[in-house]
Amino acid sequence: MFHIIRRCISTTHSTCGKHNFRKFLLYNKRGTRIFKKLRAAKPELYPDIPIDKRGVRDTGVVCDGQYVEIPEKIPEIIVPNLEGCKFKPYVSYRAPDVFQSEFTSQDLFNAIYSQKVIDDFKGGKLNEDGSPIEPSEAEKLSPEEAWLRARKTGSDMF
Repeated sequence: MFHIIRRCISTTHSTCGKHNFRKFLLYNKRGTRIFKKLRAAKPELYPDIPIDKRGVRDTGVVCDGQYVEIPEKIPEIIVPNLEGCKFKPYVSYRAPDVFQSEFTSQDLFNAIYSQKVIDDFKGGKLNEDGSPIEPSEAEKLSPEEAWLRARKTGSDMF
């Protein structure tokens, strides 16, 4: 038994708007809730009708004919507690635009290392090649370790 989804359109009064354009097949790509239940119960009846998910990603996979839910694929929404906060949780459209230049490597150097380099130079704590006699913890890092630390979660927050 095959069910065909169709749209019935009539421009005459003789059929009372029910049976015109019988051969006009319209497959609903999204599918109604009833259609999805029918398709899930009897997939052999609806094998070639695609269901558009409208950009929603699955939270599991089909393995040996069974749908297996993967907890890591379920989105987790983290909402901060704004109780006692004097700020409002939205920004008004009347707020002035903030224009900020790009944060470059020179800006990062000036913010982190420049004062130590100046202090080491004035205090005479530099070797002949310009390297510090007493390096800070950040200066002792290898390039690989610095690269890993820069990509850790939360490293972009000051």
